[in-house]
Amino acid sequence: MQTWSSIPVPRLPGTPRPLRLYDTATAEVRPTTPGDTARLYVCGITPYDATHLGHAATYLAFDLVHRQWLDNGHDVHYVQNVTDIDDPLLERAIRDQDDWVVLGMRETALFREDMEALRVLPPRHYVGAVEAIPEITEAIGKLLAEGAAYRVDDDEYADIYFDHNATGRFGYESNYDEPTMLGYFAERGGDPDRPGKRHPLDALLWRLERPGEPAWDSEFGRGRPGWHIECSVIALNRLGAGPDVQGGGSDLIFPHHEYSAAHAEALTGFQPFARHYSHAGMIGLDGEKMSKSRGNLVFVSRLRADKVDSMAVRLGLLADHYRADRPWSAALLETAQRRLDTWRAAVALDTAPEAASLVDRLRDHLADDLDTPRALAAVDAWAAQALEQRGGGDPAAPALVRAAVDALLGVAL
Repeated sequence: MQTWSSIPVPRLPGTPRPLRLYDTATAEVRPTTPGDTARLYVCGITPYDATHLGHAATYLAFDLVHRQWLDNGHDVHYVQNVTDIDDPLLERAIRDQDDWVVLGMRETALFREDMEALRVLPPRHYVGAVEAIPEITEAIGKLLAEGAAYRVDDDEYADIYFDHNATGRFGYESNYDEPTMLGYFAERGGDPDRPGKRHPLDALLWRLERPGEPAWDSEFGRGRPGWHIECSVIALNRLGAGPDVQGGGSDLIFPHHEYSAAHAEALTGFQPFARHYSHAGMIGLDGEKMSKSRGNLVFVSRLRADKVDSMAVRLGLLADHYRADRPWSAALLETAQRRLDTWRAAVALDTAPEAASLVDRLRDHLADDLDTPRALAAVDAWAAQALEQRGGGDPAAPALVRAAVDALLGVAL
Protein backbone atom coordinates (compact mmCIF):
# COMPACT_ATOMS: atom_id res chain seq x y z
CA MET A 1 0.00 0.00 0.00
CA GLN A 2 1.23 3.48 -0.83
CA THR A 3 2.46 5.56 2.08
CA TRP A 4 2.56 9.37 2.13
CA SER A 5 5.35 11.74 1.13
CA SER A 6 8.34 12.24 3.39
CA ILE A 7 9.98 15.51 4.37
CA PRO A 8 13.62 16.30 5.23
CA VAL A 9 14.44 16.48 8.94
CA PRO A 10 17.17 18.97 9.89
CA ARG A 11 20.27 17.71 11.68
CA LEU A 12 21.02 19.68 14.84
CA PRO A 13 24.31 20.55 16.51
CA GLY A 14 25.00 19.53 20.07
CA THR A 15 24.40 16.34 22.04
CA PRO A 16 21.17 14.33 21.63
CA ARG A 17 19.47 12.73 24.63
CA PRO A 18 18.44 9.05 24.67
CA LEU A 19 14.65 8.70 24.77
CA ARG A 20 12.95 7.48 27.94
CA LEU A 21 9.37 6.37 27.41
CA TYR A 22 6.52 5.10 29.56
CA ASP A 23 5.89 1.37 29.17
CA THR A 24 2.33 0.24 29.83
CA ALA A 25 3.36 -3.33 30.69
CA THR A 26 5.75 -2.34 33.47
CA ALA A 27 3.99 0.92 34.41
CA GLU A 28 7.23 2.89 34.46
CA VAL A 29 9.22 5.30 32.34
CA ARG A 30 12.16 3.31 30.98
CA PRO A 31 14.96 4.03 28.51
CA THR A 32 14.40 2.92 24.95
CA THR A 33 17.54 1.12 23.85
CA PRO A 34 17.39 0.55 20.09
CA GLY A 35 20.37 -0.60 18.11
CA ASP A 36 21.58 1.16 15.00
CA THR A 37 18.06 0.63 13.60
CA ALA A 38 15.17 1.57 15.86
CA ARG A 39 12.06 -0.51 15.16
CA LEU A 40 8.63 1.09 15.57
CA TYR A 41 5.20 -0.42 14.94
CA VAL A 42 2.11 1.76 15.27
CA CYS A 43 -1.37 0.35 14.73
CA GLY A 44 -3.15 2.11 11.89
CA ILE A 45 -6.68 3.12 11.05
CA THR A 46 -9.74 1.18 10.03
CA PRO A 47 -10.64 3.38 7.05
CA TYR A 48 -14.38 3.82 7.36
CA ASP A 49 -14.31 7.50 8.36
CA ALA A 50 -12.05 10.54 8.11
CA THR A 51 -9.09 11.20 10.41
CA HIS A 52 -10.33 12.75 13.64
CA LEU A 53 -8.25 14.53 16.26
CA GLY A 54 -7.97 11.38 18.38
CA HIS A 55 -6.24 9.64 15.48
CA ALA A 56 -4.07 12.68 14.88
CA ALA A 57 -2.96 12.90 18.51
CA THR A 58 -1.84 9.26 18.47
CA TYR A 59 0.20 9.56 15.28
CA LEU A 60 1.75 12.84 16.45
CA ALA A 61 2.93 11.15 19.67
CA PHE A 62 4.76 8.44 17.77
CA ASP A 63 6.03 10.95 15.25
CA LEU A 64 7.84 12.52 18.20
CA VAL A 65 9.32 9.12 19.08
CA HIS A 66 10.46 8.81 15.45
CA ARG A 67 12.05 12.26 15.58
CA GLN A 68 13.85 11.70 18.90
CA TRP A 69 15.40 8.52 17.53
CA LEU A 70 16.47 10.30 14.34
CA ASP A 71 18.08 13.01 16.47
CA ASN A 72 20.01 10.25 18.26
CA GLY A 73 21.35 9.00 14.95
CA HIS A 74 19.22 5.88 14.58
CA ASP A 75 17.86 4.63 11.31
CA VAL A 76 14.14 4.25 12.07
CA HIS A 77 12.28 1.29 10.58
CA TYR A 78 8.65 2.32 11.05
CA VAL A 79 5.77 0.04 10.09
CA GLN A 80 2.05 0.83 10.17
CA ASN A 81 -0.94 -1.24 9.09
CA VAL A 82 -4.34 -0.37 7.65
CA THR A 83 -7.27 -2.54 8.74
CA ASP A 84 -8.93 -2.42 5.34
CA ILE A 85 -11.23 -5.37 6.03
CA ASP A 86 -13.20 -5.57 9.28
CA ASP A 87 -16.75 -5.32 10.57
CA PRO A 88 -16.84 -1.51 11.07
CA LEU A 89 -15.79 -0.93 7.47
CA LEU A 90 -18.39 -3.36 6.11
CA GLU A 91 -21.11 -1.94 8.35
CA ARG A 92 -20.40 1.63 7.24
CA ALA A 93 -20.41 0.58 3.57
CA ILE A 94 -23.80 -1.10 4.01
CA ARG A 95 -25.20 1.91 5.88
CA ASP A 96 -24.07 4.34 3.18
CA GLN A 97 -24.78 1.98 0.28
CA ASP A 98 -21.13 2.23 -0.67
CA ASP A 99 -18.64 -0.28 -2.00
CA TRP A 100 -16.44 -1.34 0.93
CA VAL A 101 -13.31 -1.36 -1.25
CA VAL A 102 -13.97 2.15 -2.57
CA LEU A 103 -14.81 3.40 0.92
CA GLY A 104 -11.57 2.01 2.34
CA MET A 105 -9.45 3.42 -0.48
CA ARG A 106 -11.10 6.84 -0.24
CA GLU A 107 -10.64 7.19 3.52
CA THR A 108 -7.08 5.84 3.41
CA ALA A 109 -6.20 8.45 0.78
CA LEU A 110 -7.71 11.17 2.97
CA PHE A 111 -5.72 9.89 5.95
CA ARG A 112 -2.50 10.16 3.96
CA GLU A 113 -3.35 13.75 3.05
CA ASP A 114 -4.03 14.58 6.70
CA MET A 115 -0.73 13.04 7.83
CA GLU A 116 1.16 15.04 5.22
CA ALA A 117 -0.56 18.25 6.31
CA LEU A 118 0.39 17.57 9.94
CA ARG A 119 3.98 16.76 8.89
CA VAL A 120 3.93 13.25 10.34
CA LEU A 121 6.94 11.32 9.05
CA PRO A 122 5.70 8.36 7.01
CA PRO A 123 6.28 4.68 7.79
CA ARG A 124 8.72 2.72 5.68
CA HIS A 125 6.10 0.00 5.24
CA TYR A 126 2.39 0.84 5.09
CA VAL A 127 0.55 -2.45 4.82
CA GLY A 128 -3.14 -3.23 4.36
CA ALA A 129 -4.67 -6.29 5.97
CA VAL A 130 -6.00 -7.41 2.59
CA GLU A 131 -2.57 -7.47 0.97
CA ALA A 132 -1.22 -9.38 4.00
CA ILE A 133 -3.86 -12.16 3.91
CA PRO A 134 -1.45 -14.81 2.49
CA GLU A 135 0.94 -14.07 5.36
CA ILE A 136 -1.90 -14.12 7.87
CA THR A 137 -3.28 -17.47 6.73
CA GLU A 138 0.20 -18.98 6.91
CA ALA A 139 0.51 -17.80 10.52
CA ILE A 140 -2.94 -19.10 11.45
CA GLY A 141 -2.00 -22.49 10.01
CA LYS A 142 1.08 -22.51 12.23
CA LEU A 143 -0.96 -21.63 15.31
CA LEU A 144 -3.38 -24.45 14.52
CA ALA A 145 -0.55 -26.93 14.02
CA GLU A 146 1.02 -25.96 17.34
CA GLY A 147 -2.24 -26.23 19.28
CA ALA A 148 -2.45 -22.51 20.01
CA ALA A 149 -5.61 -22.21 17.90
CA TYR A 150 -8.70 -24.32 17.34
CA ARG A 151 -11.95 -24.50 15.40
CA VAL A 152 -15.12 -23.81 17.32
CA ASP A 153 -17.57 -26.67 17.68
CA ASP A 154 -20.28 -25.19 15.50
CA ASP A 155 -22.21 -27.10 12.86
CA GLU A 156 -22.62 -24.03 10.63
CA TYR A 157 -19.44 -21.94 10.94
CA ALA A 158 -16.33 -23.59 12.36
CA ASP A 159 -14.41 -20.34 12.79
CA ILE A 160 -10.85 -20.43 14.11
CA TYR A 161 -10.00 -18.98 17.52
CA PHE A 162 -6.83 -18.37 19.49
CA ASP A 163 -6.42 -20.06 22.86
CA HIS A 164 -5.67 -16.98 24.94
CA ASN A 165 -3.66 -19.06 27.43
CA ALA A 166 -1.39 -20.50 24.73
CA THR A 167 1.68 -18.59 25.93
CA GLY A 168 0.98 -18.78 29.66
CA ARG A 169 1.49 -15.02 29.98
CA PHE A 170 -1.76 -13.52 28.76
CA GLY A 171 -2.59 -10.25 30.51
CA TYR A 172 0.93 -8.99 31.23
CA GLU A 173 0.72 -6.09 28.76
CA SER A 174 -2.50 -4.51 30.08
CA ASN A 175 -2.28 -5.87 33.65
CA TYR A 176 -6.08 -6.02 33.74
CA ASP A 177 -7.97 -8.61 35.76
CA GLU A 178 -10.29 -11.01 33.95
CA PRO A 179 -13.58 -9.15 34.62
CA THR A 180 -12.04 -5.94 33.23
CA MET A 181 -10.75 -7.83 30.20
CA LEU A 182 -14.15 -9.35 29.55
CA GLY A 183 -15.80 -5.95 29.75
CA TYR A 184 -13.41 -4.33 27.28
CA PHE A 185 -13.48 -7.40 25.05
CA ALA A 186 -17.25 -7.10 24.67
CA GLU A 187 -17.07 -3.34 24.07
CA ARG A 188 -14.18 -3.36 21.60
CA GLY A 189 -14.94 -5.89 18.92
CA GLY A 190 -14.70 -9.15 20.87
CA ASP A 191 -17.30 -11.89 21.15
CA PRO A 192 -17.15 -13.37 24.67
CA ASP A 193 -20.55 -15.05 24.29
CA ARG A 194 -19.79 -16.85 21.00
CA PRO A 195 -21.02 -20.46 21.30
CA GLY A 196 -18.43 -23.19 20.86
CA LYS A 197 -15.44 -21.28 22.23
CA ARG A 198 -13.30 -22.87 24.92
CA HIS A 199 -13.11 -19.63 26.89
CA PRO A 200 -14.91 -16.27 26.55
CA LEU A 201 -11.56 -14.47 26.11
CA ASP A 202 -10.42 -16.53 23.13
CA ALA A 203 -10.15 -14.21 20.12
CA LEU A 204 -11.13 -14.73 16.49
CA LEU A 205 -8.36 -15.57 14.04
CA TRP A 206 -10.32 -16.56 10.91
CA ARG A 207 -13.99 -15.95 10.20
CA LEU A 208 -15.43 -18.34 7.66
CA GLU A 209 -17.37 -16.85 4.78
CA ARG A 210 -20.89 -15.59 5.50
CA PRO A 211 -23.39 -14.77 2.75
CA GLY A 212 -22.76 -11.35 1.25
CA GLU A 213 -19.39 -10.85 2.95
CA PRO A 214 -16.01 -10.64 1.19
CA ALA A 215 -13.86 -13.72 1.62
CA TRP A 216 -10.49 -15.13 0.56
CA ASP A 217 -9.32 -18.67 -0.06
CA SER A 218 -7.32 -20.49 2.58
CA GLU A 219 -6.44 -24.06 3.53
CA PHE A 220 -9.06 -23.91 6.28
CA GLY A 221 -11.87 -22.51 4.14
CA ARG A 222 -12.84 -19.22 2.53
CA GLY A 223 -13.08 -16.38 4.99
CA ARG A 224 -11.34 -13.30 6.36
CA PRO A 225 -8.94 -12.59 9.23
CA GLY A 226 -9.70 -11.40 12.71
CA TRP A 227 -8.46 -8.01 13.81
CA HIS A 228 -5.53 -8.75 16.11
CA ILE A 229 -3.64 -11.30 14.03
CA GLU A 230 -3.03 -8.82 11.20
CA CYS A 231 -0.80 -6.61 13.35
CA SER A 232 1.10 -9.59 14.77
CA VAL A 233 1.93 -10.86 11.30
CA ILE A 234 2.60 -7.51 9.60
CA ALA A 235 4.95 -6.49 12.43
CA LEU A 236 6.79 -9.82 12.69
CA ASN A 237 7.34 -10.16 8.95
CA ARG A 238 8.82 -6.67 8.60
CA LEU A 239 10.42 -5.87 11.93
CA GLY A 240 11.10 -9.30 13.40
CA ALA A 241 10.51 -10.27 17.01
CA GLY A 242 10.99 -7.67 19.71
CA PRO A 243 10.35 -4.30 18.06
CA ASP A 244 11.48 -1.43 20.24
CA VAL A 245 8.02 0.12 20.54
CA GLN A 246 4.50 -0.98 19.71
CA GLY A 247 2.28 2.08 19.86
CA GLY A 248 -1.31 3.18 19.55
CA GLY A 249 -4.11 4.89 21.40
CA SER A 250 -4.93 3.89 24.97
CA ASP A 251 -8.10 2.18 23.73
CA LEU A 252 -5.82 -0.41 22.10
CA ILE A 253 -4.19 -1.54 25.36
CA PHE A 254 -6.89 -4.19 25.55
CA PRO A 255 -7.88 -6.14 23.61
CA HIS A 256 -5.83 -5.27 20.54
CA HIS A 257 -2.29 -4.99 21.88
CA GLU A 258 -2.74 -7.79 24.40
CA TYR A 259 -3.84 -10.21 21.69
CA SER A 260 -1.43 -9.07 18.99
CA ALA A 261 1.40 -9.63 21.49
CA ALA A 262 0.05 -13.04 22.49
CA HIS A 263 -0.34 -14.14 18.85
CA ALA A 264 3.21 -13.04 18.00
CA GLU A 265 4.67 -14.72 21.07
CA ALA A 266 2.87 -17.96 20.28
CA LEU A 267 4.23 -17.82 16.72
CA THR A 268 7.85 -17.12 17.65
CA GLY A 269 8.35 -18.16 21.25
CA PHE A 270 10.01 -14.74 21.75
CA GLN A 271 8.77 -12.82 24.80
CA PRO A 272 7.85 -10.06 25.20
CA PHE A 273 6.61 -9.24 21.72
CA ALA A 274 7.65 -5.56 22.09
CA ARG A 275 10.26 -3.98 24.31
CA HIS A 276 7.92 -1.04 25.02
CA TYR A 277 4.15 -0.84 24.81
CA SER A 278 3.27 2.84 24.53
CA HIS A 279 -0.14 4.45 24.38
CA ALA A 280 -1.50 7.92 23.70
CA GLY A 281 -4.43 9.41 25.60
CA MET A 282 -7.89 10.15 24.27
CA ILE A 283 -9.10 13.53 22.98
CA GLY A 284 -12.38 15.03 24.15
CA LEU A 285 -14.42 17.95 22.84
CA ASP A 286 -15.68 20.69 25.16
CA GLY A 287 -15.63 18.41 28.21
CA GLU A 288 -17.05 15.26 26.59
CA LYS A 289 -15.32 12.19 25.22
CA MET A 290 -14.97 12.47 21.45
CA SER A 291 -16.67 9.46 19.86
CA LYS A 292 -18.61 8.32 16.83
CA SER A 293 -21.65 7.51 18.97
CA ARG A 294 -21.82 11.08 20.33
CA GLY A 295 -21.38 12.55 16.86
CA ASN A 296 -18.82 15.05 18.14
CA LEU A 297 -15.74 14.05 16.19
CA VAL A 298 -13.53 16.86 14.92
CA PHE A 299 -11.95 15.87 11.61
CA VAL A 300 -8.54 17.04 10.46
CA SER A 301 -9.80 17.33 6.88
CA ARG A 302 -12.64 19.59 8.03
CA LEU A 303 -10.19 21.89 9.82
CA ARG A 304 -8.02 21.96 6.71
CA ALA A 305 -11.04 22.80 4.56
CA ASP A 306 -11.79 25.66 6.94
CA LYS A 307 -8.26 27.01 6.28
CA VAL A 308 -7.02 26.27 9.79
CA ASP A 309 -3.21 26.19 9.82
CA SER A 310 -2.18 22.56 10.26
CA MET A 311 0.76 23.66 12.39
CA ALA A 312 -1.68 25.26 14.83
CA VAL A 313 -3.56 21.96 14.99
CA ARG A 314 -0.27 20.18 15.66
CA LEU A 315 0.66 22.62 18.42
CA GLY A 316 -2.80 22.34 19.95
CA LEU A 317 -2.48 18.57 20.18
CA LEU A 318 1.04 18.84 21.63
CA ALA A 319 0.03 21.36 24.29
CA ASP A 320 -0.68 18.63 26.86
CA HIS A 321 1.18 15.41 27.60
CA TYR A 322 0.64 12.63 25.07
CA ARG A 323 -0.45 10.11 27.72
CA ALA A 324 -3.13 12.37 29.18
CA ASP A 325 -6.79 12.25 28.22
CA ARG A 326 -7.27 15.85 27.22
CA PRO A 327 -9.82 18.23 25.75
CA TRP A 328 -10.01 20.00 22.42
CA SER A 329 -11.84 23.30 22.11
CA ALA A 330 -11.98 26.42 20.00
CA ALA A 331 -10.09 28.24 22.76
CA LEU A 332 -7.28 25.67 22.64
CA LEU A 333 -6.96 26.11 18.89
CA GLU A 334 -6.90 29.92 19.26
CA THR A 335 -4.13 29.62 21.86
CA ALA A 336 -2.16 27.34 19.55
CA GLN A 337 -2.51 29.78 16.65
CA ARG A 338 -1.27 32.67 18.82
CA ARG A 339 1.69 30.55 19.92
CA LEU A 340 2.49 29.71 16.30
CA ASP A 341 2.27 33.36 15.27
CA THR A 342 4.60 34.38 18.12
CA TRP A 343 7.17 31.74 17.27
CA ARG A 344 7.13 32.70 13.60
CA ALA A 345 7.57 36.36 14.45
CA ALA A 346 10.56 35.51 16.66
CA VAL A 347 12.40 33.39 14.08
CA ALA A 348 11.79 36.09 11.45
CA LEU A 349 14.06 38.48 13.38
CA ASP A 350 17.56 39.20 12.12
CA THR A 351 19.09 38.47 15.51
CA ALA A 352 17.84 36.82 18.70
CA PRO A 353 19.05 35.45 22.04
CA GLU A 354 21.47 32.53 21.76
CA ALA A 355 19.64 29.29 21.01
CA ALA A 356 22.02 26.44 21.90
CA SER A 357 20.66 26.30 25.43
CA LEU A 358 17.10 26.19 24.08
CA VAL A 359 18.00 23.20 21.91
CA ASP A 360 19.40 21.51 25.01
CA ARG A 361 16.18 22.15 26.93
CA LEU A 362 14.04 20.84 24.07
CA ARG A 363 16.09 17.66 23.96
CA ASP A 364 15.91 17.25 27.74
CA HIS A 365 12.15 17.66 27.88
CA LEU A 366 11.32 15.47 24.90
CA ALA A 367 13.70 12.73 26.02
CA ASP A 368 11.77 12.65 29.30
CA ASP A 369 8.72 10.70 28.09
CA LEU A 370 7.91 13.29 25.40
CA ASP A 371 7.21 16.15 27.79
CA THR A 372 5.76 18.52 25.21
CA PRO A 373 4.20 21.01 27.66
CA ARG A 374 7.66 21.88 29.01
CA ALA A 375 9.18 21.82 25.53
CA LEU A 376 6.61 24.28 24.20
CA ALA A 377 7.05 26.49 27.27
CA ALA A 378 10.80 26.62 26.62
CA VAL A 379 10.24 27.89 23.07
CA ASP A 380 7.65 30.36 24.39
CA ALA A 381 10.22 31.82 26.78
CA TRP A 382 12.86 32.16 24.08
CA ALA A 383 10.39 33.77 21.65
CA ALA A 384 9.15 36.24 24.28
CA GLN A 385 12.72 37.28 25.06
CA ALA A 386 13.57 37.63 21.36
CA LEU A 387 10.54 39.81 20.64
CA GLU A 388 11.15 41.93 23.72
CA GLN A 389 14.80 42.62 22.86
CA ARG A 390 14.38 43.12 19.09
CA GLY A 391 18.03 43.84 18.46
CA GLY A 392 21.46 42.56 19.37
CA GLY A 393 22.02 38.93 20.12
CA ASP A 394 23.06 36.13 17.79
CA PRO A 395 22.30 36.35 14.06
CA ALA A 396 22.43 32.53 13.81
CA ALA A 397 19.87 31.96 16.58
CA PRO A 398 16.62 32.37 14.59
CA ALA A 399 17.66 29.78 12.02
CA LEU A 400 18.78 27.34 14.73
CA VAL A 401 15.44 27.64 16.54
CA ARG A 402 13.55 27.18 13.29
CA ALA A 403 15.55 23.99 12.60
CA ALA A 404 15.15 22.66 16.16
CA VAL A 405 11.41 23.20 16.25
CA ASP A 406 11.16 21.48 12.89
CA ALA A 407 13.43 18.52 13.73
CA LEU A 408 12.21 17.79 17.27
CA LEU A 409 8.59 19.02 17.32
CA GLY A 410 7.73 18.69 13.64
CA VAL A 411 6.42 22.26 13.45
CA ALA A 412 7.28 24.26 10.34
CA LEU A 413 7.91 27.92 11.13
